[in-house]
Amino acid sequence: MAASGYLRYVALGDSQTEGLGDGDEGRGLRGWADRLAEQLAQDSPGLLYANLAVRGRLAGQVRAEQLAPALELKPDLATVVAGINDVLRPRFDPDEVAGHLEAAFAALTGQGARVATLTFPDIGRIAPLARPLAPRVVALNARIREAARRHDVVVADSAPHAAVTDPRFWSADRLHASPAGHARIAAAVAHALEVPGSDDSWTRPLPADLSGRTGLRAAGDELRWLGAFLGPWLVRRVRGRSSGDGRRAKRPALLPVTAFAEGAS
Repeated sequence: MAASGYLRYVALGDSQTEGLGDGDEGRGLRGWADRLAEQLAQDSPGLLYANLAVRGRLAGQVRAEQLAPALELKPDLATVVAGINDVLRPRFDPDEVAGHLEAAFAALTGQGARVATLTFPDIGRIAPLARPLAPRVVALNARIREAARRHDVVVADSAPHAAVTDPRFWSADRLHASPAGHARIAAAVAHALEVPGSDDSWTRPLPADLSGRTGLRAAGDELRWLGAFLGPWLVRRVRGRSSGDGRRAKRPALLPVTAFAEGAS
């Protein structure tokens, strides 16, 4: 389907799709899905957009909590991006995680929606202390691609492109994209969907960073990240808590994109 034909776009997922790292709680979160909706609306002024994503959600929770409401909205375009929270858990089964994603792919495409998803970058290049998790990401990406092929789902395959791991595309917590990173994700999905005006520029690196983050400075950055972000995240996991506890989708109903854009920064 041509991008100009989309009338109802629904985004499912976790914190990345909700928009963490792009905006704040006071001004409102924007995020890659919102940015994609804005780009689509340039060719489809009547586009309606809903975002059901909630931070902290595992792939199984996205399926259990967001799939039925998404189907009720009868989207002709849906994005389904989840699984990285599962990768970070002690118990991780790539087949189980991909199974939840595939169930969403099957249900949405079975209802006639065009569906798009993402693969995940090498998180060890973003946060060196997370390098032991890299094989998990590789395994999940492989299964996402396989499930997508079975259901004719569009894949914005970010994993092969080293440019997406540039620290400037990630917020200080290294778990969520920065505004520039969210813009890149939106560009990647738009390109995969062949949205008019999109291209492969999202795969190209930024100009060299000459800030000189090496040696002791780099080690200090890792220690600060461990104390400020990874440590508190691990404490929440031990206590059985999630950053999404008690939270609801920021945009559960289909609304005109213009109405959203006017209230966003």
